[in-house]
Amino acid sequence: MNTEQSVESNCSPNRCSVSTPEGNDLKSGALKRTPFSKFKRVNSNFKSPLQVPESAKVSPAEEVAELERRREQLDTEIAQLEAEGCRVEELEHHIDMLHEYNDIKDIGQSLLGRIAAVRGTTTRELYSQFDLELDD
Repeated sequence: MNTEQSVESNCSPNRCSVSTPEGNDLKSGALKRTPFSKFKRVNSNFKSPLQVPESAKVSPAEEVAELERRREQLDTEIAQLEAEGCRVEELEHHIDMLHEYNDIKDIGQSLLGRIAAVRGTTTRELYSQFDLELDD
C-alpha cells in the first residue's frame, strides 16, 4: 500500500476503525478540522461576553476610595452587632454548625438519590414516602 492510498477497514461488532487519508488526500482537503460556517473568520480572536464599556471603568484612586468607604461601612455594621451582644466566636461557631448541617444534608441527598435509583423512582416521590419537606 502506498502513501497516496487511504487506509480503510471494516467495522465489526467488536472493532471499528475509520478510514484515514494519507499523502495527497490531505492536500486535496479530504479532512477539514474547521466545520463550515456562515461567518467569514471561524478562528477569530476571543471576545469576552462581559465587555465593560469605557464609561464604566474606574480609576484606581476612585476604586481605592470606594473600597475605603465600604470598609468603614462594614466596620460600623460590626460595631453595631457587637453592641447588640454578638461575638465573633459565636458567629464562627454558627458558621461551623451550618457547614456540618450542609455536609449532613448533602449525604442525605446522595442517599435519597441512590435509593431512588434502586427503586426506579424519583427523589421527589421519596420525599413524600419519608415525610420530608421539599423546601428543606
